[in-house]
Amino acid sequence: MARRWTNDLTRSDATPRSVYMNRRQLMAGLGGASLLGVAGRAHAQEELEPNSLEEITSYNNFYEFGTSKTDPKKYADQLTTEPWSIEVDGLVDNPGRFSMEDILSQFDIEERIYRMRCVEAWSMVIPWNGFELADLLSVAGVQDEAKFVAFQTLMRPEEMPGQQYPILEWPYVEGLRMDEAMHPLTIMATGIYGEPMPNQNGAPIRLVVPWKYGFKGIKSIVRITALAEQPPTTWALAAPGVYGFYANVNPNVDHPNWSQATERRVGGGLFSKRRDTLMFNGYEDEVASLYEGMDLTATENI
Repeated sequence: MARRWTNDLTRSDATPRSVYMNRRQLMAGLGGASLLGVAGRAHAQEELEPNSLEEITSYNNFYEFGTSKTDPKKYADQLTTEPWSIEVDGLVDNPGRFSMEDILSQFDIEERIYRMRCVEAWSMVIPWNGFELADLLSVAGVQDEAKFVAFQTLMRPEEMPGQQYPILEWPYVEGLRMDEAMHPLTIMATGIYGEPMPNQNGAPIRLVVPWKYGFKGIKSIVRITALAEQPPTTWALAAPGVYGFYANVNPNVDHPNWSQATERRVGGGLFSKRRDTLMFNGYEDEVASLYEGMDLTATENI
C-alpha cells in the first residue's frame, strides 16, 4: 500500500518502554501527585531506571480483565489470540473475514511514532507498529452511503473475566466518523516497540488515533462495520454527560475531575515545567479541517 504520512518523530523522542508499560505504578509511587504528559513536538527526556519485567507488565487499563490495574497482568495470559480474525461488514462491497496472517502479509506494517494522551492526564510518545486503517477499508470497498465505522472488541467472558460483571455494557464498542477512519494518521496497531502487542495492551490488534484521548483506542478488535448512522460507543453510553462521541483533545474543555489546559510529560520528572496542552494533541495542522463549523465544547462533540 502507498504510504501517505510522514513521521516527524524519531525513536529518541519516544517514551522509554519501561515508562510506557509501567506508567500506572509510577503514578502510584508518586503518592497521588498529578503526573501529566507532553503535547506537541516531543523533546528528549531523562531516562528512568528500567523496571523489572514483572513491574512493566503489571499496570494497565483493560476492563475486560477487571477494574484493578493489576488485573490485566493476572488474567490476560489466558486470552487466546491465535487464531484471530476480524470480520469486516456493513456497507462494503467486499464483506469478509481477515485473519491476522492475511493482515500481516497483505498490509505494510510500519513504525509510527505518535504523541498519545489520556483523559487521566498523562501522555507520552509511543512507537507503534501497524498499518493505516484506510488500507483495510479500501480493500473492503466502503460504499458511498457509509459515513461511520464501528469497532467491536472480543466477547469471551470465559477468558476475559471482567465481562462476567456489568462494569460496562459488553462487548466494548467504539466508533469513528468515516473521514476520521480514512485519515492517514489513523492506524490499526499490531505491536509496540518493535514487538508484538502484549495481551494486556490489546493483542493482537487495536485502534490508534493520536489526536484523540486514549479511550478511543479500542483493543482486541474482532469486528469493523461500515454504517450510515453514528454508532454507540462504550464510554458515551457509560457517562454521556462526560464523554461524547468524538474524544478530541481540547485543552479548552475541562474534564469534571481535572483541567486539560496544561501538561507535564511522563518521564520528564515530577518537577519538570508544565506546558500548554495543544489542540488535537499537537496534530491540529493535520486534522482541524475535519471539524470546521463544529462546536468542540458541546458535550455531544467531545
